[in-house]
Amino acid sequence: MEKTPMMVDQRIVARGRYYAGQAGSIFYRALRDRGALLASRCKRCARVLWPPRTTCGRCFSQLTEADMVPVGPGGILETFTRVAYAEPMHPRPAPFYYGIVKLDGADTGMAHMIDVPDGTEPAIGMRVKAVFKSERKGDILDIRHFIPE
Repeated sequence: MEKTPMMVDQRIVARGRYYAGQAGSIFYRALRDRGALLASRCKRCARVLWPPRTTCGRCFSQLTEADMVPVGPGGILETFTRVAYAEPMHPRPAPFYYGIVKLDGADTGMAHMIDVPDGTEPAIGMRVKAVFKSERKGDILDIRHFIPE
């Protein structure tokens, strides 16, 4: 039996729909209708979780709509990567940057696209701000990208 690992070149196109859940539904409606970014504040451990959720990952407290607070739209770029190749599921043509953005007022970050002027690249720790689409439909791409402040 051959023991050499095989390399498999596979391309997957991933389109689908999913239920955003209680917290996600509130988050996406606020984003779509008001261009507002919401997070969940845990009353027990005081962490602010972005995007909002119904359970605190640290202390497992249940979080409700009453625990939601506004955050951002500015924040800090915690890390980033350059996407150099094109795939059908990418939200934009390559090359582009993805980064983890921790919004002002939040204790956790979330991945999103980072847009910088041509010939430059993002920097860890740089201040960024959200740029919203003018016509929003209620999904995460209603945040077009983050740009340097």
